[in-house]
Amino acid sequence: MRLSLSLVLAAIALFPLMAAAQSGPRFFAARPGSLVEAKKRIAAGDKDLEPAFKKLIKDADKALQETPPSVMEKTKLPPSRDKHDYISLAPYFWPDPSKRDGLPYIRKDGKTNPDSKLPELNDVPRLLLMAKSVESLSLAYYFTGKQDYAAHAAKFIRTWFLDAATRMNPHFKFAQAVLGENDGRAEGILEARHLAIAADALGLLTGSEAWKPADQQAMDKWLTTFVHWLMTSPTGREEHNAKNNHGTWADVTTVRLALCLNRPDIASKLLKAAQRERIGVQIEKDGSQPLELARTASFSYCWFNIEALSELANLGDHAGVNLWAYTGSSGRGLRRAVEYMLPYVDVPAKDWPHEQIKEKKEQDYLPLLRMAALAYSSSEMEGIVEKHADWQTQRFQLLFVTQP
Repeated sequence: MRLSLSLVLAAIALFPLMAAAQSGPRFFAARPGSLVEAKKRIAAGDKDLEPAFKKLIKDADKALQETPPSVMEKTKLPPSRDKHDYISLAPYFWPDPSKRDGLPYIRKDGKTNPDSKLPELNDVPRLLLMAKSVESLSLAYYFTGKQDYAAHAAKFIRTWFLDAATRMNPHFKFAQAVLGENDGRAEGILEARHLAIAADALGLLTGSEAWKPADQQAMDKWLTTFVHWLMTSPTGREEHNAKNNHGTWADVTTVRLALCLNRPDIASKLLKAAQRERIGVQIEKDGSQPLELARTASFSYCWFNIEALSELANLGDHAGVNLWAYTGSSGRGLRRAVEYMLPYVDVPAKDWPHEQIKEKKEQDYLPLLRMAALAYSSSEMEGIVEKHADWQTQRFQLLFVTQP
């Protein structure tokens, strides 16, 4: 889909604020209505939600102590020589031991090169800190009304996106570069999902003293430019055309940002296409995902793609497109993909019969099981969640609330 930037900017004012039609705050990462229910129950002293609420406040208080990061802090210059450009190194590429200079780097799927996490060479650690902090602070402000949380969240946003001295340029041209091979890859757009999390969380600051309409207008301008780049640049189109989890996450990022910009037309078009081009292509009739099973960390990547599909389905709940119930040929659907994985996450769990070179982590699947349990009214899925340790402290307790 090609859209002129001027048309996109003009169109923002033509669409009514979607949040006005919803109950509660504008926050697309939560199930519609969940935050309102959680806030009401916490105020009433609900003991079931108390552990998750306390953990959220602990996370937000920690974020209050963090200095907002910016892309200007790296020491490595991007190929453009402009530090305002975001950069990162492809995580699964390593120096070639057969070459004196190690170039070009070679792929070792599932094995992370520690250089890809170094803050002097990559903006990824700062992006993760920014997104995590903004979400925690914004949620804490919503639940408590304390202006300190909103003010610090706004400071993170202004530092990363808006202030002239520290702002990031609105593109990902130099993300996940392979040294000796390229300056950046379409696959690097995967990292932009964290940027979208921060933009989404801003909806929770509406009405606060710290985030004025002029701030939101400036943010909308930045996001509009970025979405235009995502949808029209060769790099962005390549990532959207990816058949595996990369394409799914590109959809999640673009749909979430489109909803933040009050562009339900863009969101709806991508969500409807995802029924056929994601669910219908990625999931086999038995629920397996061949493109993810081919990876060296196949368990992790199967859940990673289910996470993307589940987030996309939740965004669909906000936009009026049902991905949870969609079934393609031979019954291919998201529910079947989740059910395929259940024996391997239950307690006790069956041994995963495919290659998995990384340790399995509960955070990879517990939130998704809760989302699916609610979508499918599945006591089996919810039962698996509640068998795992510390599930009551997890944030999904607030974002995807079960009946008391």
